[in-house]
Amino acid sequence: MTSPLPWPAPSPYTRRKTALVVGSGFGGLALGIRLQSLGFDTTILERLDGPGGRAYQKRTPDGYVFDMGPTVITVPHFIEELFALERDRAHLDDPDYPPEVLSGERVRGGVSGGPRTSEYVTLVPILPFYRIVFHDGTFFDYDGDPDSTRRQIAELAPQDLAGYERFHADAEAIFRRGFLELGYTHFGDVPTMLRVVPDLLKLDAVRTLFSFTSKYFQSDKMRQVFSFETLLVGGNPLNVPAIYAMIHFVEKTWGIHYALGGTGALVRGLVRKFGELGGTIRYGAGVEEIVVDGRLPGQRTARGVRLESGEELEADLVASNGDWANTYLKRVPARARLVNSDLRVRAARQSMGLLVVYFGFRGGDELPLKHHNILLGPRYEALLTEIFGKKVLGEDFSQYLHVPTLTDPDLAPAGHHAAYTLVPVPHNGSGIDWAVEGPRLADAALADIEARGLIPGLRGRLTHFEFVTPDYFEGTLDSYLGNAFGPEPQLVQSAFFRPHNRSEDVRNLYLVGAGAQPGAGTPSVMMSAKMTARLIAEDFGIHADIRR
Repeated sequence: MTSPLPWPAPSPYTRRKTALVVGSGFGGLALGIRLQSLGFDTTILERLDGPGGRAYQKRTPDGYVFDMGPTVITVPHFIEELFALERDRAHLDDPDYPPEVLSGERVRGGVSGGPRTSEYVTLVPILPFYRIVFHDGTFFDYDGDPDSTRRQIAELAPQDLAGYERFHADAEAIFRRGFLELGYTHFGDVPTMLRVVPDLLKLDAVRTLFSFTSKYFQSDKMRQVFSFETLLVGGNPLNVPAIYAMIHFVEKTWGIHYALGGTGALVRGLVRKFGELGGTIRYGAGVEEIVVDGRLPGQRTARGVRLESGEELEADLVASNGDWANTYLKRVPARARLVNSDLRVRAARQSMGLLVVYFGFRGGDELPLKHHNILLGPRYEALLTEIFGKKVLGEDFSQYLHVPTLTDPDLAPAGHHAAYTLVPVPHNGSGIDWAVEGPRLADAALADIEARGLIPGLRGRLTHFEFVTPDYFEGTLDSYLGNAFGPEPQLVQSAFFRPHNRSEDVRNLYLVGAGAQPGAGTPSVMMSAKMTARLIAEDFGIHADIRR
């Protein structure tokens, strides 16, 4: 009788392979689901009291619900793919991209996400994607619609209309090569990297993103509109390679979505799916050490973990969804690390830190805001240099203001709004004393929103106020130097030069999530989980259908 599985069904007398995943962020949950579908018995170990990691959701006694981290959801078919997986039935072939990918069309209204997704969470499209508010009070509603974009460029910077057409065409070419064709490529060796270099050079995708956009746009406003998005994945537009221009087309193709109930609702849906597949999550289970057997290179093998409680757990493989730097520096013994030595890990440039203010306020009037808002300050290039290069706090700042109750009123008490505003700041390599600067900057961020007339009388309408700084990322989330997105996605820290999903030092140790390939951002983290699952399938001789 032919087995319905993509590889021979195990004998009932054969021990199932076991896996431990450290961290229940999007990467850990997505990998856990995939490992269950590959036939592993998987346990996710979470240090916090609930799931999500950076995507943890907080409910306050006064009736507010705050997503502590990611709020932008795109490429919903990545999520659909996870919810469609079955126990012991892996689907690791490349996704069948829907027709709108090739045609450049996308759904502009209604519920989206796919039939299986809708069983777990409701995703709704958000339009515009972002309202970008300039310091002079003008704004640009970015919705990915070329006609709308052309109309607004004609109003704000008519000299850039022709440049937009060229940018649009070149960004699409980068998207097709960099995302559709190479998106799931794991750059684990030099030859794989060298094979794509000619294409990247031909597409001019290795120069910096800001330099790339400056070729097409004369206006400072348009240069900012078409380069700011990398800040949402921890990248400095002045340093990230121009391949990130594909973000424009990723959003344009599939749109921006919101999970009703907040990002936490999507996390809960993934937790439920993982449980239905037979997976287990343990909360309050911080990992002290990844236990490694063998002393000689090539023999060192992960055999389990030691928890902070002292308990030891054994498994056939360990995968870390934790911070890349601290995974190696804190949890893998130095004697077991040659490639990922302390020197190499500490020398890597980390992404910036964040100050995030979570606040609730009384409603009443119609706000000149959208669900996602980018509030740009008076400076752009100089401010980015201060944050990423000099690592100092300037006198001004930019911020991302998220007001989900404009879409989902249930996140706040009746007649109120829940919001958060995020200010990019230097990470803790700066030496900034956040006990002093945190309260000052948090108040300044709300004062700026009020002064712009975006929420009139905001501070007099506050009913809830709290904030986190890079200290929260370093302490609670165990992020090296309090970085918010892992290694900074510069050219020399991308593709082959980004941490590998299969450890070069320890067999049966894997990485997944923002710190691994391909990088940060919800869709990239979902892709990372699939990459890592493929490597595990190869290493354990699981003959799933794995197409390159």
